[in-house]
Amino acid sequence: MYGYRPTTRLLSMLEILQSRGRMGGPELARRLEVGERTVRRYAAMLREMGVPVEAERGRYGGYVLQPGYRLPPMMFTDEEALGLVLGLLAARRLGLSGAAPAAEGALAKLERVMPGGLRERVGALQRALSIAIDRPAVSARSEALLTLAAAVGERRVWMRYRSGSSGTTERKFDPYGVFYREGYWYAAGYCHLRRGLRLFRVDRVLEARPLEEGFETPTGLDSPEALLHAVAAAPGEEWSVEVLLETEPGEARRQLPPIGISLDQVEEGTLLRCSTPDLGWMARVLAALDCPFIVRAPEELRSALEERAAELAALARRR
Repeated sequence: MYGYRPTTRLLSMLEILQSRGRMGGPELARRLEVGERTVRRYAAMLREMGVPVEAERGRYGGYVLQPGYRLPPMMFTDEEALGLVLGLLAARRLGLSGAAPAAEGALAKLERVMPGGLRERVGALQRALSIAIDRPAVSARSEALLTLAAAVGERRVWMRYRSGSSGTTERKFDPYGVFYREGYWYAAGYCHLRRGLRLFRVDRVLEARPLEEGFETPTGLDSPEALLHAVAAAPGEEWSVEVLLETEPGEARRQLPPIGISLDQVEEGTLLRCSTPDLGWMARVLAALDCPFIVRAPEELRSALEERAAELAALARRR
């Protein structure tokens, strides 16, 4: 929206050093999107302003603020303030209980300390901006999301979960990742009750608390995409589906739900894998595809597709 000015980067460097204490020159340059020579110039400018920035020389040198130095509160550039407002406006629609009132309170506090000109720009932004984020029918509990997010990759969690098929259960869970997709918050990781990778909707987590036990996230499961692929391909107490789609993976992904389905390119096209308790749902998904396919497993999916085809034929004959 607005280009970064040198003043913005200068204040950003100060904020980074205050929050991190110390940082190397190359890393500062990368974060500020400038060269290391510019970082040295910014450090000199901060010292001229009375900010005690020290430069450490040597192979592992960097920049550090003298202990005890603190910035005055609420020192935001116009761009930073607008960035905060955008984030708060988006938070209204992220499907978290209590997020909307908290966002309104934070916006009100920001507006109170803004200069008049910036306040007018922010007001115009709020009136004109429409953020198209799907809002789920049921909000996720903020406490559950924060507990799961804080435990990712570190601490096991006990949780009470309401499933659509098996009712309410209690389980221990190693959260590998928490992410937002298609209007819902999800947590993915190892479920000790089912003894395998599982995906949980956070709005169905009735209660969650961290335990003392730790764990390590398996290699390669450090992104939402990798987690979704692994969960979809993991065996479970459900139907394991395998279908060959005669199209490219990119085209298949555009036509398929983003959650719970893995796609792998093979010589004949794209191999779809997933686990589902409802073959009728899988039949509806396949019936909507604009490409030929071959069912490899399970055999029961063929019957589900034939039932779906009969339903569509009956609907086509209605007058």
